[in-house]
Amino acid sequence: MSAPALQTGHVGLNVTDLARSTAFYRQVFDFQVLGERVDGERRFAFLGRDGTLLVTLWQQSDGRFATGLPGLHHLAFQVPDIEAVRRAESTLRELGVELVYDGIVPHGEGASSGGVFFTDPDGIRLEIYAPSGVDSAPVPTSGAPTCGFF
Repeated sequence: MSAPALQTGHVGLNVTDLARSTAFYRQVFDFQVLGERVDGERRFAFLGRDGTLLVTLWQQSDGRFATGLPGLHHLAFQVPDIEAVRRAESTLRELGVELVYDGIVPHGEGASSGGVFFTDPDGIRLEIYAPSGVDSAPVPTSGAPTCGFF
């Protein structure tokens, strides 16, 4: 018997300030709020597009995302083309978000795919990438995938 087909449903993230994170993810990813609870002790937001749940935010943490501990490495979102990555980069710069690399970079040496790398307000590492169109940009990390070491 073969295993059933799988696909990622949604990703849940712990945040320190629900309002701040909801605004960030809405501005950067053009997510809609599909559901939320913004008062009381149990605060959360369900974010997505066209009725499809993509990210849940849970206000139940303090401090910053600990990149040195086991767990999530980064969260990547694929967009259709390099123009969409450029629009995202522009939005990030308008918001004053510090980029990990100087602009859009390829996933590795000789790769056509690539994107922009940054963190959310709580330090969660994020990527917006396109499957092609980044051929001419220099590689920031030689000998290893760009998305693996930021």
